[in-house]
Amino acid sequence: MDIESYRRNSNKKVKKKLTLKKSIKRFINKCLVVIILFLGCLILLKSNTSFKNKLIKYVYEDSIHFTKLKAFYEKYFGKILSVDKVLPSEQKVFNENIAYQKANVYKDGVELKVSNQYMVPTIESGIVVFIGEKEGYGNTVIIEQVNGIDVWYSNIKISDIKMYDYIEKGSLLGESLDNKLYMVFQKEGKYLDYKEYI
Repeated sequence: MDIESYRRNSNKKVKKKLTLKKSIKRFINKCLVVIILFLGCLILLKSNTSFKNKLIKYVYEDSIHFTKLKAFYEKYFGKILSVDKVLPSEQKVFNENIAYQKANVYKDGVELKVSNQYMVPTIESGIVVFIGEKEGYGNTVIIEQVNGIDVWYSNIKISDIKMYDYIEKGSLLGESLDNKLYMVFQKEGKYLDYKEYI
């Protein structure tokens, strides 16, 4: 081994050690910043009751709009997964639009006259954000659609869907309990005219 190759090898080892040390320092600095931010938030929560009340209201009372989170993520990080390129191995047989005989205004939405045990489809793809009872409406499923509109489907016997399931347009939600289906269209706390959507 000549002197020149020995110097090159020793320089490479020194560079590797320096790079490792820099990486460790960056990691430690990032951890310290996270700890400082966390402790700062704890101090704010402990000492400032208005901040605490705002945080509690935001987390527990306001609804989280998944479409806004998705738009934010795509703006800064790109698409999560290109769903268009993924081909399903199975195709669902049920893919329908809502069929009804008559529509009447009902509270904040519409009452649709449908057939008994009508199989209720979704009118647009979205995420299930509520399953349960709504006063005056009965069994209700709320879907936050990809366009940001929350749609209530009420007076239905719910099928096998769960919270935060992604539901494709035309998929089966459940069956109507009788010949009435209630729907409400809502965006950012405002009720919308049903005629524009069905």
